[in-house]
Amino acid sequence: MPAVNPKHLRRKLLLKQLFPVTDCSVMPSSPKIPKTLFMAKRKKSNLQWIKETLELKPDHRWESPSGYKIFVANRGAVRFNVPQDWVFEPQEKSFKFVDKKPPNDDCCLEVSFNQLPPHDWSQFPLKSTLRKIVEDDSRNPIEKGEIITVKRQTAKIVWTEIKFIDTQEEPREAFSRICIGLGSNVQCLITFDFWADQAEQLIPVWDEAIRSLTLGLYIRDPMTGLAFPD
Repeated sequence: MPAVNPKHLRRKLLLKQLFPVTDCSVMPSSPKIPKTLFMAKRKKSNLQWIKETLELKPDHRWESPSGYKIFVANRGAVRFNVPQDWVFEPQEKSFKFVDKKPPNDDCCLEVSFNQLPPHDWSQFPLKSTLRKIVEDDSRNPIEKGEIITVKRQTAKIVWTEIKFIDTQEEPREAFSRICIGLGSNVQCLITFDFWADQAEQLIPVWDEAIRSLTLGLYIRDPMTGLAFPD
């Protein structure tokens, strides 16, 4: 989806400093797919990534809905589900999932995050921060959605949606959904850009990403999915 690619908005984080991401994992959990763990580790010397495949143990605890795989960054700092067949593209300071290999992609789900110092972040103004991001958006939204709050036991999540006319090619209506999550000393930003005429088929992807979003549940053994302090 080259035309809907709001770089001016997407990576605005709550804190200016973006901590480096050192590794991530994508777990296919469909019964029809081999029980393997794909790990990508970034070389310290450059921005290349190394793909490593590990066999999951028979008693592993990785589970996701049919048709989805599990994305885990920094051993559990951020975790959520994405469609099984979407293409994973690690960036310098974020991770992207697209429905098809660029330049044929029609949508983009992207995440970046900070690991924060220990502190009580419960009073951080997530709603006003998200509202400011929307107000500063330069794509001239024609519609702005309400801010939705999702409360979890150890995290707070807010998200909203804007609608705009993309004019980089033929004028076409598009949506951008923006989510900020904060919990367990982890703060994440997730964006999802898609065409308005494909909303019906793509909104469930967003719903599952938000439903499964977990912050700060660190994995002790990636081959079993056991988390501290399991």
